[in-house]
Amino acid sequence: MAAAAGVLLVLTAAVLPVLLLLGGGGAPPYSCGPRSPSSGYAFCDARLPPARRAADLVSRLTAAEKVAQLGDEAGGVARLGVPPYKWWSEGLHGLSYWGHGMHFNGAVTAITSFPQAIGTEARALYNLGQAEGLTIWSPNVNIYRDPRWGRGQETPGEDPTTASKYAVAFVKGLQGSTPGTLQTSACCKHATAYDLEEWNGVTAQDLADTFNPPFKSCVVDAKASCVMCAYTDINGVPACASSDLLSKTFRGQWGLDGYVSSDCDAVALLRDAQRYAPTPEDTVAVAIKAGLDLNCGNYTQVHGMAALQQGKMRESDVDRALTNLFAVRMRLGHFDGDPRSNAAYGHLGAADVCTQAHRDLALEAAQDGIVLLKNDAGALPLDRATVRSAAVIGPNANDPAALNGNYFGPPCETTTPLQGVQRYISSVRFLAGCDSPACGFAATGQAAALASSSDQVIMFMGLSQDQEKEGLDRTSLLLPGKQQSLITAVASAARRPVILVLLTGGPVDVTFAKNNPKIGAILWAGYPGQAGGLAIAKVLFGDHNPSGRLPVTWYPEDYRFYQGNPVYKFGYGLSYSKFSRRLVAAAKPRRPNRNLLAGVIPKPAGDGGESYHVEEIGEEGCERLKFPATVEVHNHGPMDGKHSVLVFVRWPNATAGASRPARQLLVGFSSQHVRAGEKARLTMEINPCEHLSRAREDGTKVIDRGSHFLKVGEEDDEWEISFDA
Repeated sequence: MAAAAGVLLVLTAAVLPVLLLLGGGGAPPYSCGPRSPSSGYAFCDARLPPARRAADLVSRLTAAEKVAQLGDEAGGVARLGVPPYKWWSEGLHGLSYWGHGMHFNGAVTAITSFPQAIGTEARALYNLGQAEGLTIWSPNVNIYRDPRWGRGQETPGEDPTTASKYAVAFVKGLQGSTPGTLQTSACCKHATAYDLEEWNGVTAQDLADTFNPPFKSCVVDAKASCVMCAYTDINGVPACASSDLLSKTFRGQWGLDGYVSSDCDAVALLRDAQRYAPTPEDTVAVAIKAGLDLNCGNYTQVHGMAALQQGKMRESDVDRALTNLFAVRMRLGHFDGDPRSNAAYGHLGAADVCTQAHRDLALEAAQDGIVLLKNDAGALPLDRATVRSAAVIGPNANDPAALNGNYFGPPCETTTPLQGVQRYISSVRFLAGCDSPACGFAATGQAAALASSSDQVIMFMGLSQDQEKEGLDRTSLLLPGKQQSLITAVASAARRPVILVLLTGGPVDVTFAKNNPKIGAILWAGYPGQAGGLAIAKVLFGDHNPSGRLPVTWYPEDYRFYQGNPVYKFGYGLSYSKFSRRLVAAAKPRRPNRNLLAGVIPKPAGDGGESYHVEEIGEEGCERLKFPATVEVHNHGPMDGKHSVLVFVRWPNATAGASRPARQLLVGFSSQHVRAGEKARLTMEINPCEHLSRAREDGTKVIDRGSHFLKVGEEDDEWEISFDA
């Protein structure tokens, strides 16, 4: 399916709520109205459970009508008053052109474009008749492992804990909190071990420790109503044909209440590319029987009847899939009559789209996501009273498309970085400097001359969708073309240290800029959405104190098998204020309740130590092992600001052979706004069974016997937590 855009992650406890936007004008599609031919059937009885209603509807369909429901463009059943339905819509950071379900050609022609990948504006334009579905195939919660990956920009980053918390907030925002009713259906993608398309030799430990936690959080904690299986071939079995994954894990272990969709054309690829099944009929059968409910594409619709007729699968296999699908549509209210009469969402209209509150939220998100990577000698914030003239240079300075990333829709409004700077300084001269972000041609001499005649130079460089997107992984981590030489020449010619702003999705090797004293500050803005230009300007001129942290490690160009220091590490981000942090509590939890572990016998851990099996501790024991970790944050000034607190666990004498991180692992994060000169406290719950455990090679979760140490960021202060019955 289509993908790629920019990730702009704020390491904060709150991810943007997803707004419910509906409008009035056209008639939305629905079933079970007062004059519907099906109004007397059980599937129209809103008092019944969704699964029972869905089963009743499925029982009334012919085999051909059933097969017609198995693709993302599902056919209607006129005799039962069931309209066609389009399952595929996107909402990574705002409603999107991608997919088939959304239309922007009616009363609503624009929607709020948030930063990638922070928040989403959805419920679609259903009441307007501008939407043919309410199933949003977002979020992307894959783990970003290879910095060259073109789709990494859609994800929350490289860390499973971060991705898991992001997943829960995103799904809850999309699906809402009305009991028994979905405001939209969220779909967590792409399960599992998906970044460079194919993994051979993925261990159960890899799945349990790294790849599966965000998907588990989607289903168990956020109650996501969909999981999408990936193109990935895991140890010889395609994800969309794996009953272990789709049925045993998603439904059996995690309790998925919803449907499983394939990535687009993934079923066709089972035969055409992966050669997993000999015929189209076998291919459809193996996927449906494994637990797949819906195919993005029409392969199952084209070959499903033949698969039934040839006995490759049973009609009951199809019934199971359709019951899952229709149950979600029941929860969306598609079989409760006119949705404009819905008590929770029916009153919303076109006036609720692109409101000032939504625009303010987009600006807030963009501001909070900007990461200050370098600020030598207080180069930032700029004092506009002393900057009489500014040169704005770079191919990303005045291109609205540079703000969008991928999966975008028509934004309400757009403020480019150039326009943002112009709000603060009246005398601004602009030069693109490159023909495009690819920078095959650079106007180096002209740019240097402009720099030498201006009080301040701000450069807006980076990448675009021509360098990173789905199907286009980078071969280099360096800035494209002649960008580096242009930046260096401009910095050399400038009167003051240059400010470098990077608009990218993935990380780039900017070692040259980090080490160049003529480059005073570096900002990373990701792809910041419609308000990105204003957000950047507010940070540049001190109206917002940056608090963003990097969601991925920035490696040097020769990163493969790299053991040295990165350019910038995961979680890095500066502020205009000096903050300090320390762990505080009335009594530090040096040793968990011995009685809880007294009946649990530690077993050999395989690396010379011993460990307690989480399964043997039990759900009740794990609940009672939880304890609070309180962090005191002190803002030493000079500005008020938000501070992101990252709590890690480390193990003494940890080695790679111990099948756990060699240094430390993130276990929690939160943020706190603190006034200059003041202190504040925030508390996180630590669940040892989740946060202090690790997966063995067979995927079994264990807590190592002995000491574990909690620490905050780079502070020296630690808590020792001992597990020893």
